[in-house]
Amino acid sequence: MKGLTAYFIKYSVAVDTIMVLIFIFGYFGLKNTRSSLFPEVESRTIQVQIIFPGAAPEEVEEGVVLRIEDDVKGVTGVERISSVSQENGGIITVEVLKGFDTDVVLQDVKNAVDRIPTLPDGMEPIRAFKLENIRPAVSFALSGEGLDLKALKVAARKVEQDLRSIPGISKVQLSGFPDEEIEVAFREEDLRANNLSFAQAAAALRGSNLDVTGGKVKTADEELLIRVRDKRMDADGLRNAVVRASGDGRVLRLKDVADVRDTWAEDPARNYVNGKPSVVVTVSSTVSEDILFIAESTLAYMEAFNTRNTAIKTTLINDATTVLKQRIAMLVENGIQGFFLVLITLALFLNWRLAFWVAVGIPVAFAGMFIIAPGFITINVMSLFGMILVVGILVDDGIRRPHGDGAHPNPAAGPVHRRLPGDESRSYGEGRRSARGSRHQRAVGL
Repeated sequence: MKGLTAYFIKYSVAVDTIMVLIFIFGYFGLKNTRSSLFPEVESRTIQVQIIFPGAAPEEVEEGVVLRIEDDVKGVTGVERISSVSQENGGIITVEVLKGFDTDVVLQDVKNAVDRIPTLPDGMEPIRAFKLENIRPAVSFALSGEGLDLKALKVAARKVEQDLRSIPGISKVQLSGFPDEEIEVAFREEDLRANNLSFAQAAAALRGSNLDVTGGKVKTADEELLIRVRDKRMDADGLRNAVVRASGDGRVLRLKDVADVRDTWAEDPARNYVNGKPSVVVTVSSTVSEDILFIAESTLAYMEAFNTRNTAIKTTLINDATTVLKQRIAMLVENGIQGFFLVLITLALFLNWRLAFWVAVGIPVAFAGMFIIAPGFITINVMSLFGMILVVGILVDDGIRRPHGDGAHPNPAAGPVHRRLPGDESRSYGEGRRSARGSRHQRAVGL
């Protein structure tokens, strides 16, 4: 260690070069350090989703949920299992023990579900997935004067696509409107006039609104894939669905025997901004995304959207990065104040050049930290709190260190001389020889 200190004292240019490199690499490290609201924690939650159309909660519980729970209980690494059964489906939540790989446990859960021999008919395939840890970054509302909910939903879908197209944004959620449904109300007199029963008309509708694969046809030269893609997603397309076709070419369509219209599900959830219906757009961040970048990109998009559109406007509801930005501003402010505090305090009692280089130690320390920060930490409210405390420690250390290093307290005494390790012994030896010489001279004089 003494040799390293002696080298840097002798070759001061090397110290300046290393300091400049620390600043350069620290700057790039800061640019590559991601930000999050709180420290990142990997998800330890697995969900199993069950969709059973037309089933009562008791059927879902007894026929599916309990059987899956019995098989999943034996999976290694499972801490707790909870479930919710409701109409048309249910959700099973599996919590993983600390120290176990969630992805490995997820695969074991999928294997356990696949081993169940028989399940009720009519169920959709069971889905098992790891629940992501996401945090809302920005929420804003879309509203307009005289616009109905359907127009707002169309605009919100366009906003969702625009935000997802921005690199670094993957989680966009819309709320404030129920699911869309197509209501088909058969007219009894028209059914009787065409000699149709309700069951026959419903079966014909199900058979004509399809999106299925019919298999493959192989020939000597090629292979053909048969697929029926005739699924209508709105009332206008469903009105022309064929209910019955006779041999003489006459076609009976759905609009001839039923009233078809687009409607909303019976869900009372609605959002209003300043008394007007609105759709809320929530942009969230995952553990691998930068929450500050997401917030800045979303706010810039909102400003551009309000500039382009006059009928529909965006209104900011919540910006979760406000606290994070305040902590960053506090850290920068404290760092600047600490730098000048060290500089002024030491310049009053010591050489001003020494005061400046001691004060430079504060930004150098932070630049050195950011060189290795991208692989270990993120910029969040907890890490920023620690950095703010470190500023105080560096300031205190910067003020006390020169006195401990033997710096002369009087600036008029001239520059502080640097001594290499080992100089003390040489100075002591020279002093003893000088003292012996003086005594010898005095003896000769006598």
